[in-house]
Amino acid sequence: MKAAGFTDPVLVAANDGVGTKLKIAIDSGKHDTIGIDLVAMCVNDIVVQGAEPLFFLDYFATGKLDPDQGASIVGGIAQGCRQAGCALIGGETAEMPGMYHDKDYDLAGFAVGAAERGQLLPTDDIVEGDVLLGLASSGLHSNGFSLVRRIVAASGLGWTDPAPFNEELSLAEALLEPTRIYVKSILKAIRNTHGIKALAHITGGGFPENIPRVLPKDFSAELDLEAIDVPPVFSWLAKAGGVAPEEMMRTFNCGIGMILAVASGQAAQVAAVLQEAGETVTPIGRIVPRRDAGVIYRGSIGL
Repeated sequence: MKAAGFTDPVLVAANDGVGTKLKIAIDSGKHDTIGIDLVAMCVNDIVVQGAEPLFFLDYFATGKLDPDQGASIVGGIAQGCRQAGCALIGGETAEMPGMYHDKDYDLAGFAVGAAERGQLLPTDDIVEGDVLLGLASSGLHSNGFSLVRRIVAASGLGWTDPAPFNEELSLAEALLEPTRIYVKSILKAIRNTHGIKALAHITGGGFPENIPRVLPKDFSAELDLEAIDVPPVFSWLAKAGGVAPEEMMRTFNCGIGMILAVASGQAAQVAAVLQEAGETVTPIGRIVPRRDAGVIYRGSIGL
């Protein structure tokens, strides 16, 4: 740990899977990016605690190992680890005939990171008026795919058909856009500004479940929904599936993959560091005294 630059570290761990996004990869035969999703879901949960991911292990289970398929999946995992700046140190491949049919498989990931003692997030100085910054997502990330698959089935579209919301890509390619990994940009902002007080990774449960868990019980997050630039995939899902805006915001990230609570006087500085690191940053709200709900919406989301 000393060689990695830590003086008095606390270890942080996370594990996760990819959910039924795997079914689209399996059905379309496109396996090269699903490993990025696997890494992203773990390391993004580590960086929200202010920690740097150090190493990663994967678990890959299938009925019968297809070497090309396996190599493609592990190649994606390796790519995800490069994006996160952590080491892929090993994993487990299990052949379980009878448990998985045809080309079905499952993935799980486990990551370990570290932070200096006393520097874990969230901090204990969140106050009214702190600014909420949203970082753009790359698309659906890895949540809500049971609903996505149901909407696709009802639409009658095939995986090789052009995506209705992006005709340059097939439907499978568009939906399999890998989860964005925010690790390097966020660590840079934490270390260069010391202005980030809390981070919420917008995964399953969307805004109403992921934001309140990082806030003190005396505060709520007030979101300006009209500030959010919603990517076309979410608008298509809402329209094709008849999904209400409230349900969209509970199931999907709706274009915001990570939310930061930042001291109001440092919001511009933090945003500048993140933008320089390649993030699209949008001020989307503020911290207010606690109301009935942990998240309060202003305006309407642009679906």
